[in-house]
Amino acid sequence: MDLRILPLAVTMMAGPQIVAAVILVTTARPVRVCLAFLLGVAAATTAGVALALGLCGLLGQAVPQGSPADPGSAASVVQLVLVGLLALVAVKNVVRRRTVEPPKWLGSLMEAGPRKALTTGFLIILFMPSDIVVMLTVGVNLEQHEAGLAAAVPFIAATVLIAALPLLLYLLLGERARRAMPRLREWLTTHSWVINVAACLIFIVLILTP
Repeated sequence: MDLRILPLAVTMMAGPQIVAAVILVTTARPVRVCLAFLLGVAAATTAGVALALGLCGLLGQAVPQGSPADPGSAASVVQLVLVGLLALVAVKNVVRRRTVEPPKWLGSLMEAGPRKALTTGFLIILFMPSDIVVMLTVGVNLEQHEAGLAAAVPFIAATVLIAALPLLLYLLLGERARRAMPRLREWLTTHSWVINVAACLIFIVLILTP
């Protein structure tokens, strides 16, 4: 797998995903709940990449994937389409920034237990449109390099590590983190559009970087 794919792990957790991770740190049993969430994230990322790799393998038999360096390849066409879609999403978030509201299910996580955290971690990755795009991109990259699922382990680990950052800060900083997390939660909830725009821009840069 191309190491340039690794930064896509940032976009995997950008948006409601990282907000959910922060909210879970502020629950009554943060360590157990967050560990369950991370397990869900790891399982969903592994399953999603495996499905994407399998799909790309099937499509590759009918449509040559080409090389990332080949501007006429099918992969490059897909990349340009993704750039256009991401640019539209970024503009939409900026235009609607004053009216965008966080998903209602985020508020329910305040009382989440390990089971709900596990389910949330799994679903928020496997069915989030932006994450589906990222995992398909990883699948295409693996197929182009004729690599198996094992080659995606660094990407999966990086995604889980980013998801674990709120918990790690909570464990390392102690009381300071306990005081800061609720404020961070509120800021992320009210400024979710900033995170979404940043994720789109990061993704665009990574796609266009030769």
